[in-house]
Amino acid sequence: MLFQKLIWAALTTAVVVGSLQTGVQRWQAAPLILAAEAYEDQKADVHKAEVSPPAGSLPAHAHGDGEAATAHDHGDAEAWAPENGVERTGWTWIANMLHALSMALLVFATMGAWFSRRGTSSLTASAPLRVAGLVAAAGWLSFHLWPTLGLHAEVPGMDAAPLQARQIWWVLAVGCSAGACAIAAFVRSPWRWLAAAALLVLPFVVGAPQLQGDALAGFGPEAHAALERLGHQFILATTLVALSFWLCMGLVGGLAFQRWVAPGLRAALSGRNTAAPGAMNPVD
Repeated sequence: MLFQKLIWAALTTAVVVGSLQTGVQRWQAAPLILAAEAYEDQKADVHKAEVSPPAGSLPAHAHGDGEAATAHDHGDAEAWAPENGVERTGWTWIANMLHALSMALLVFATMGAWFSRRGTSSLTASAPLRVAGLVAAAGWLSFHLWPTLGLHAEVPGMDAAPLQARQIWWVLAVGCSAGACAIAAFVRSPWRWLAAAALLVLPFVVGAPQLQGDALAGFGPEAHAALERLGHQFILATTLVALSFWLCMGLVGGLAFQRWVAPGLRAALSGRNTAAPGAMNPVD
């Protein structure tokens, strides 16, 4: 029964938070992405003109040209992409709800571990909202703030360091910041603050992979300036999207946990505490 209530609470949270995130994205981030994609297409056209074979030569694919094959594959890959407008917004909404569902389950699991460690006395009426807010703050730190200090958000058309290196560093930054938050919350030893600080510093000691050169190389002066301006605006927009997501997750998740999960968890913890080790069951 408790598991069923947990799933319903997570689903309700996912629908509300995912819908809000989609609205904020459409308001803040989507116009910047669409504007940058227009310049990205211009860069693609220039690149195709640069690699086009001279008149009278054989087609590039006859020579096994890698760049031409890549461009052809890229065009095939884009054939199934959702169209701008309702279709793209709809798939974005579905993706946002799935993301919100996974984060809600993570938040509820963390809250459950917190209350299980402290017992029923900690599960007061206002405790779920307070704890959900703290867990959401830790989520924003771990999944947005700390990784973006080394790898900021990029608009379409910008070059970046190799993808695999960025993914590895992102996982390192998220893991270290989440581990630091877990140590600060669940460990009682005095050294926990030193260990948490060491984990927070570790990703930056390793160093985030950075692109050597201009991330907007290949664009003309006007497009370069426009994309640079869009890039700064996109960093602010994604920060607002992430902040609104985790604020809503803390509020809606806290209310959902309080409404559906807390009563069952309180009963489970009470039953665990009243079951004395070695006690004999009464005889009917």
